[in-house]
Amino acid sequence: MRRTIVLGVLIAAGTLSMTLAAYQQKPATPNVVEVEKLKDNLFMLKGGGGNTAVFVQTNGITVVDTKLPGWGQPILVKIKEISNKPITRIINSHTHGDHVSGNVDFPPTVDIVAQENTAANMKKMIPNSSAADQTVPAKTIFEEHEGRGLAKKTFKDKTTIGKDADRIDLYYFGRGHTNGDAFVVFPALRVMHAGDIFSGKNVPLLDAVNGGSGVEIGKSLDRAAKEVRTKVDTVITGHSTVMSVADLQEYAAFNDDFRDTVQAGKKAGKSVDEVFAAYKIPEKYKGYAAPAEARLKANIQVVFDETK
Repeated sequence: MRRTIVLGVLIAAGTLSMTLAAYQQKPATPNVVEVEKLKDNLFMLKGGGGNTAVFVQTNGITVVDTKLPGWGQPILVKIKEISNKPITRIINSHTHGDHVSGNVDFPPTVDIVAQENTAANMKKMIPNSSAADQTVPAKTIFEEHEGRGLAKKTFKDKTTIGKDADRIDLYYFGRGHTNGDAFVVFPALRVMHAGDIFSGKNVPLLDAVNGGSGVEIGKSLDRAAKEVRTKVDTVITGHSTVMSVADLQEYAAFNDDFRDTVQAGKKAGKSVDEVFAAYKIPEKYKGYAAPAEARLKANIQVVFDETK
């Protein structure tokens, strides 16, 4: 009788252990890429970090931004569903890991293009000063892959790739989110990818350690809006929905207003904490996201540090 009871307890314990082990070893949620068709040959891939653009050209495919680590392969799988043409080029809008990390999963034959400051930043991969996690890894993702995925070609202020329906214009208008934010324009489609200098309708993402500027960002956005206002109808944002050039122009004004408010507070002798406590998004910017407290305070500090 006693042996039967002991055996029953052991079986029950074993069953419980197996159940717990099965629960603990549940497979991770797969990285799911969502596709939004913008034009017959232009698609926006969402999920896993920044918005990715896929531009299907006559003889190949250009990809703008490649998301977080582990998302390169899901992007490649999704592109295969869109077109069987070869991927010939990646353009990185800026240096952050949620926009460049998937580079390492692409074939080594793919050209990688970035603004010259971004190319330099990618070699260092200094953590984003506006991010919650600023842990410095032992090796960058590119060092782990022996330099694979780094930019091979760079530009300074403007360059053009291809011609006619395949043409891509790349612009740099000055410091903003970082010191290397590229605006990627597809002229034949009247679409532009703006990256995180226009992440969405929210307080800016200012990464000072990678050259970002709370004083200059509004000016850079204004230059971009004026340059493309007759050339572009649709703007792919860094992390939000597609928007218009009018939205981009409004966002430039929003950033100028933010800078002016912070600078006025500093001039009046207020501290960062006092400016932070008093800040509210102006009524004229209805629909803008309520700012995360840590980001708002960090941005105020950036403008304070830049203001003499």
